Amino acid sequence: MGKRILVPVDESTQARTAVEFAAENSPDATLILLHVINPAEAGYSPGASVPTFPEEWFETRKTTAEALFDELTAVAEEFGADDVERVTEVGRPTTAIVEYADEHDVDQIVMGSHGRAGVSRILLGSVAETVVRRATVPVTVVR
Repeated sequence: MGKRILVPVDESTQARTAVEFAAENSPDATLILLHVINPAEAGYSPGASVPTFPEEWFETRKTTAEALFDELTAVAEEFGADDVERVTEVGRPTTAIVEYADEHDVDQIVMGSHGRAGVSRILLGSVAETVVRRATVPVTVVR
């Protein structure tokens, strides 16, 4: 089995840069584009027994993810990747990324950094920073 690289993606420029980096530096690897739909964005509480987010919101997020995958798959192919998989998960992004890597034989995670600094980084944290701390595989953070 070849190298498997997980690339968490969202609509940011940094995510696109991570896809470019992974494709260009590991063209023979399987790139797994992972988009996490975070129910917290719609007011869903994970402890609630009945979801409080509207179904339309969720369907819109899935449609947005598919469009994002189309765009980023084309970018990956443009930069040399031949094998691209698309995965959508629902949950907290940091948890979903680390769990997916652990459960699916991922060799490396390549992700973008949002470049937070100072007080906002201390107060809000960073998905990339948390993944770096929790992942059991190497993580490359690109700017």
